[in-house]
Amino acid sequence: MTFKRIEDIEVWRLGCDLAKEIYNKTSTGSLAKDWGLRNQIRRSAISIPSNIAEGFERNSNREFRRFLLIAKGSCAELRTQLTIVKSVALLPDEIANEIIDSCIEISSKLQNLITYLSNLEER
Repeated sequence: MTFKRIEDIEVWRLGCDLAKEIYNKTSTGSLAKDWGLRNQIRRSAISIPSNIAEGFERNSNREFRRFLLIAKGSCAELRTQLTIVKSVALLPDEIANEIIDSCIEISSKLQNLITYLSNLEER
């Protein structure tokens, strides 16, 4: 699996789509008025594709893997924030669950890529 450009990486594209969805879903309603939490959620979402991109551009599988782990952590951070937002009814359950499912999918794909890169290092 060789990537020539960041745009070739599916999980990066999914991360960008997730960040866009977060911006759209947090622009209205109760969560839009809680600017501190809203901004933290947005930063977590943006961090996912941003770290994938930064790691990729380091031109080192080891560095790429390190930044993928950071992106995976940001994904978990976002899931936690959404769970809290859902529990205090700042976002409808259906929307929060949909985004949480996207986070789980992205996290899984990140882990697959991390494992792949780890196997390359072992060779």
